[in-house]
Amino acid sequence: MNNAKLLLAIGLAGLPASAQALLSGLWTALQHEDQLERGPGPELGDYLGLPINDAARLRAESWDPSRLTLQEHQCRVHIVSYIYRGPLNLRIWEEKDPETQQVISINNYISTYEQSRTIWMDGRPHPSPNAPHTFMGFSTGKWEGDILTVTTTHIKMGWLRRNGLPESDLATLTEHFIRHGNYLTHVSLITDPVYLTEPLIRTEDFVLATQDNGNWLWPCEYVEEILNRPKGQVPNYLPGENPFLKEFPARFGIPEETALGGAETMYPEYQSKLKTLPKPGGKK
Repeated sequence: MNNAKLLLAIGLAGLPASAQALLSGLWTALQHEDQLERGPGPELGDYLGLPINDAARLRAESWDPSRLTLQEHQCRVHIVSYIYRGPLNLRIWEEKDPETQQVISINNYISTYEQSRTIWMDGRPHPSPNAPHTFMGFSTGKWEGDILTVTTTHIKMGWLRRNGLPESDLATLTEHFIRHGNYLTHVSLITDPVYLTEPLIRTEDFVLATQDNGNWLWPCEYVEEILNRPKGQVPNYLPGENPFLKEFPARFGIPEETALGGAETMYPEYQSKLKTLPKPGGKK
């Protein structure tokens, strides 16, 4: 071996097996993307750009926002596939084996609802399908170059969009955490055999906090928001009786068929069909 090859071999021997990024730190959410959905909340009847099926629409049509005034719903946690969409502060750190210094897990603390999440990095398998489901699910991760890819199962039922569109407890979540300097991109792919016809892909961005001035607590107490409500009553609408679903397409001049969403509305090719559909009031 000549000197050049020897120096190259020595240099390569000192490199890590893969260029893993360091995700540890305090991160603040940037909400410029899909801000109306993530901040004030989506319009009722706005299912645009979501690959939902008829079962999801039927469930959403029965939605009455007053359900959130029920005490058992007031402090209900957002599930892992939705919780990164809202206002939050995110802390990430590594848990290492004290003997080997190998990473056992990458942990998240999410200020919204004060949730702690463990992403296992030690190769352990996912539990039986019959194992209990939780709001954060069961997550395992692996490095793909400098991208952390996470697979999560055993997630409780929750939201696809916070206007009644559901995600079932059979859904699985694949995530990619990608760091670019002081910015962190979170990519999620939700697969739901109950309510989606194809995976739903979403992204959020975070910026590294230079100092810890965030609010890490979520004090939530149950109160009586609606007085004299009959015990056991759950606000809802029967199919076809929700009076608010047509307000969104009428306000923005969107064809009612389009507002109902579906995988077709996700793609640029849909624009040609959009031009042929009647707008609310029969207008072209």
